[in-house]
Amino acid sequence: MTKRIPRSVVLAAVIFALSSACGVGWATNSSWQQEFAISSCKLQTTGRNDYFVLEPGFQLVLEGGGTKVEITVLDETRTIDGVVTRVVEEREWKKGELFEVARNYFAICEQTKDVFYFGEDVDFYEKGKVVKHDGSWLAGQNGAKAGLMMPGAPKLKMKYYQEVAPGVAMDRAEIVGLNETCKTPAGTFARCLKVKESSAISSGTEYKYHAPGIGLVGDQDLRLVKHGFVKCK
Repeated sequence: MTKRIPRSVVLAAVIFALSSACGVGWATNSSWQQEFAISSCKLQTTGRNDYFVLEPGFQLVLEGGGTKVEITVLDETRTIDGVVTRVVEEREWKKGELFEVARNYFAICEQTKDVFYFGEDVDFYEKGKVVKHDGSWLAGQNGAKAGLMMPGAPKLKMKYYQEVAPGVAMDRAEIVGLNETCKTPAGTFARCLKVKESSAISSGTEYKYHAPGIGLVGDQDLRLVKHGFVKCK
């Protein structure tokens, strides 16, 4: 999903790790995983793991530093690279004005509960009008392929690519905490997953917190203010 701040440039070698019968084989050294044995999975458009809810109508709202982000799982699917994916819409406002709308495409592995990311269509706004589409990519086009958004069984020091779109989006994540506490206007959440995110093609890093049964509750200055099911769009 589109970042709001830059991330550090770190060139790292990528290895092909051994995978189990289905799911992800994890690198334990400094390499970043970008092969996930997706073909071994039975992919679904609806489901959840401990830190990611992919169910139509589920919504998260985060606010902070003059920014508001609304993430909604839509009652809508789209086929990407031969896979039927679920559409998750992310809307961002800055100082009350619409800044960005991204339509993200996900599928979940029935066996492992790994959530895979198949791309996004991005619209950036200025004064109510779309001005650019930076960061847009789709698996199966221009060398891009699906990445891993959230593992079904996260472990400390896992390092994996969330986006694999050379020259466009190469976001990646490292799990740096499994038992964090995150205070938000919506409550205080224990046993949170802490993820350090960066990119192979731009500079900067950011930290995100994911609460069990909910998902994203903290993202830099943003904190969860509301979550739950709403009427599907």
